[in-house]
Amino acid sequence: MSRKLHLALHPYGVGGPGQHGLWKDPRVAKDASIDIGYYLRQAEAAEHALFDALFIVDSQFINATYPPHYLNRLEPLTLLSAVAVRTRHLGLVGTASSTYNSPFNLARRFASLDHISGGRAGWNVVTSFDTGTARNYGLDEHLDYTTRYGRALESVEVVRGLWDSYEDDAFPADPERGLFLDPDKLHALEHRGEHFKVAGPLNLSRSPQGQPVIFQAGVSEEGRDLAARVAEGIYAPGGSLAQAQEYYADIKRRTAAHGRDPEHIKIFINGGPVVAATDEAARLREREIFEEDNDLERSLALLGRSFGAYDFTGHDLDAPFPDIAHLAEKGGRTAAAKIIERARTENLTLRQVVASASEFRRSPFVGAPATVAETIEKWFAAGTFDGINLAFRTFEELDLFVDGVVPLLQERGLFRTEYEADTLRGNLGLPVPENRHTAARRAAQG
Repeated sequence: MSRKLHLALHPYGVGGPGQHGLWKDPRVAKDASIDIGYYLRQAEAAEHALFDALFIVDSQFINATYPPHYLNRLEPLTLLSAVAVRTRHLGLVGTASSTYNSPFNLARRFASLDHISGGRAGWNVVTSFDTGTARNYGLDEHLDYTTRYGRALESVEVVRGLWDSYEDDAFPADPERGLFLDPDKLHALEHRGEHFKVAGPLNLSRSPQGQPVIFQAGVSEEGRDLAARVAEGIYAPGGSLAQAQEYYADIKRRTAAHGRDPEHIKIFINGGPVVAATDEAARLREREIFEEDNDLERSLALLGRSFGAYDFTGHDLDAPFPDIAHLAEKGGRTAAAKIIERARTENLTLRQVVASASEFRRSPFVGAPATVAETIEKWFAAGTFDGINLAFRTFEELDLFVDGVVPLLQERGLFRTEYEADTLRGNLGLPVPENRHTAARRAAQG
């Protein structure tokens, strides 16, 4: 098979959404989410297994009901800068909000990580759906969907423009001519748009991969369109095989409609494999994990995040689901809309909605190593993803996948046996973007 699978690792320390009880596991250090050693060990294991990237999520608002990992964790780019000096090939993808960061700071921070790592940085562009984040940045209210996504698109355009401030040969550093910089190869941006005014230029040159790779997680119509316009990597919602196929085909179609090569956007689905010696043992372990984390109070809080961290505890659990549709616009609108529609259609109580949202759902990637490898191959061949963003509860579970599943994927010709490049773009099979000013000069010269 000529098409190759991509794998990324998503560490969540003491427990992310749906993993509230993980911190109780004696194999998990209680300070894992703020221990750089934990991340270095994860990164080194991922690089040893030839994974494409380490992916770090982030949010900038919490309350006491949030998952343990969210309550006390390191800032992504600071963390990834430390990982950069202990790895050579692994991509380093950090999350940063386009709603609550200025494009100039984003451009400089990610370009710095790109240089530190030798061309392995990626920016996961999010618009933030926790409404409380607004109050941490001096705003009374979170921006609405249209504004957030319009701002995100313009932010990416500005950041990419700043990353092109220097052409690749801007620094001759020629002592004989006394010429360190060729001033004709330095370009101010002078951007004036709906959301930003940025003069530029950026005081940092391009890295070996030209520009950091842009990632995005698009679920809503606005999110899918943004992803098709600017993303080079996407974190997809997953779901059933049919749902994953629909999403994959839709994004590729939208990408082509925007005049881009669909092969230049890599779609990763979320995957939490459970691997054991036998299929039966793996399924039993999957059920045990669900039972450990299936708590009504935590599930109620998790439901509230779709509505901008709304507190449902003041409502009667056995009364009809409350009318809070107006909160969806400034929260996770797509997920919230589905919840509201089902509650109305089936006349569900709040308790029933919570139970439905947190019911046990089997993962397709559970079983003995051969079973998991076979399922991955089936889904990959069916056009559901280009890669999987993997999450493991413990190092032992990561090792089971690396030692048991990865060799089988390699035997089937699905996964690399050595890195193709030293940059994230190279390993993902993405082109190095030509500097826009160089391209314009070449076009003008005929």
